[in-house]
Amino acid sequence: MPQTPSGTHRRRRLSRPVPLALAGALLATAAVGLPHLSSEASAATTLRGYADGRGVKIGAAVGDGPLTSDSSYTTVLDREFNSVTAENAMKWDALEPSRNSYNWAAADRLVNHAVAHNQGVRGHTLVWYAQLPSWLKNGNFSASELNTLLKKHIDTTVGRYKGRIYAWDVVNEAFNEDGSMRSSLWQDKLGTGYIANALRWAHAADPAAKLYINDYNIEADNAKSDALYNLAKQLLAQGVPLHGIGFQSHFEVGKVPASMKANLKRFSDLGLEVSVTELDIRIPLPASSAELAQQSTDYKTASENCLGVPRCAGVTLWGVTDKYSWVPGTFSGYGAALPYNEGYAAKPAYTGLSNGLNPNA
Repeated sequence: MPQTPSGTHRRRRLSRPVPLALAGALLATAAVGLPHLSSEASAATTLRGYADGRGVKIGAAVGDGPLTSDSSYTTVLDREFNSVTAENAMKWDALEPSRNSYNWAAADRLVNHAVAHNQGVRGHTLVWYAQLPSWLKNGNFSASELNTLLKKHIDTTVGRYKGRIYAWDVVNEAFNEDGSMRSSLWQDKLGTGYIANALRWAHAADPAAKLYINDYNIEADNAKSDALYNLAKQLLAQGVPLHGIGFQSHFEVGKVPASMKANLKRFSDLGLEVSVTELDIRIPLPASSAELAQQSTDYKTASENCLGVPRCAGVTLWGVTDKYSWVPGTFSGYGAALPYNEGYAAKPAYTGLSNGLNPNA
């Protein structure tokens, strides 16, 4: 299903109180016997434990609000995930709201939290058409000026976290659905060459970080993934430091593409890492028990599609709990997209994902 262009889809939404009746209904949807794991749960039986055992990442996008105010959130985050991605805190509008005036507080909080809890950090994102500060978006800069500003942003941001971020989504959502280049401030003023330049600048700022191009609706073999594949081959032939492809994987229940594993493999066959970077699986509300069961199967399938491919670096979910998910605010009538419900009870999806990570399941 075509995704909504994601200029809105990673805005942090304020938490909303859960009515008692709704909380009870959500808890009732969790399958009997599913783990609502205590802090003393065996590390080996957590998502993190299974991922650690396979030498891969299991990550979650993290909002600064719940990170700083919701102890249930951080308990689950630290127990279940060995990697984190900043949901919004590392986007340009958050980091430099006024020209030459930086706000590193939220990004630093996430990185420091991750270091304290032995979690890796994925940087997200350096070059995107959306969530640009107004001074940049409306500045009417020349191509030369824009090129200088982009390089400075990459040098400053990547340089600040050098050695503390294992991978960066350097370029985000550069393509249209038909495989053409998306119109953006960068594409329109600088041409497609901005992608290679961004990768080169990021590599110079932190030679150890893995550098990714990240996009949605590229999981299947289609016009968009073909265009990205061709660009990746071209960049590699030119010696550009591209190390991986991020597959966002915002799915609708029952619609994990049949060609996903084969498609990821062709990128892996180029010598690139592949990662599922923003996985969630939305359900029409209210979610039925059959749909929750299908979602569990889909989480298992999606994770296995990556982990079954050489050079799969891991899987990241776009969130931890339905309580803070972006889905209801973007896809009208949909929700229940993550493995934990709003009351932090594990849903069937937790078991599906766990079985996808566990090679002995």
